[in-house]
Amino acid sequence: MPRAIAAALTPLRDGGDALDLDALPPYLEFLAGHGIDGILLLGTTGEGMNMALDERRSLLELALGGPLPVIAHCGAQTTAATVSLCAHAAQAGAEGVAVIAPPYFVLDEDALLAHFTAAARACAPTPFYAYELKAASGYAIPPRAIERLREQASNLVGMKVSDTPIANVAPYMLDGLEVLIGAEALIGQGLAAGAAGAVSGLASAFPEAVVGALRSGDSTAAGALRAKVERFPRHAALKEVVRARGVPIRPDVRAPLRGLTPAERDDLLASVL
Repeated sequence: MPRAIAAALTPLRDGGDALDLDALPPYLEFLAGHGIDGILLLGTTGEGMNMALDERRSLLELALGGPLPVIAHCGAQTTAATVSLCAHAAQAGAEGVAVIAPPYFVLDEDALLAHFTAAARACAPTPFYAYELKAASGYAIPPRAIERLREQASNLVGMKVSDTPIANVAPYMLDGLEVLIGAEALIGQGLAAGAAGAVSGLASAFPEAVVGALRSGDSTAAGALRAKVERFPRHAALKEVVRARGVPIRPDVRAPLRGLTPAERDDLLASVL
């Protein structure tokens, strides 16, 4: 059975200014109760880049006491911050560590290789995942950098690849590398090409939709549902859905992300629930 990993939301309060740690345990129970195998914490869906390093450490430590295995996203703007988070995640007991290519500055292959190598070594022997998302980083990880990284870091086990279309995923489907699909509409094609599962933002609010796509190999419905969510500010929309499904999570997001207007909220819930 391919792995169903939810890219978890980060519960916030006080208009997004503070972590809502009380909401995390029931939220993780909700995901576990709908067939999710594990979570990616503090990734793109989890607003990780908007959180202070101490907040990221605190949230991870709490999540590790929950019902699901945790892959900690430890990507940050600098190598020093990334290495610090990777080392903490390994020491705290995360199942794995994932790191996105740092945004803003377009790094060449050598710079990116040095960054990923430092991150992977900081958490070794904990399994390490490179996180490819060109839309967020501003550039794609060269596949050659991943091939070179395998020579430098024995704990590199896989990648989360969130690019589209499938032609942009294919170069990362390297022998022996566990590739996890990020775009729900591509889950079916990814599985057919040898992907090991999915790390899904949609699964943060609709876990059963992604579990169903992974079991059946047909991700048409999951892709269509993701498209409906994308009509709205995504982070707030997913939190509104989870709240409407009975989980005590607030719709708060951290600025500069914004919440939904009342009209947007009503439109969203009418279209997806």
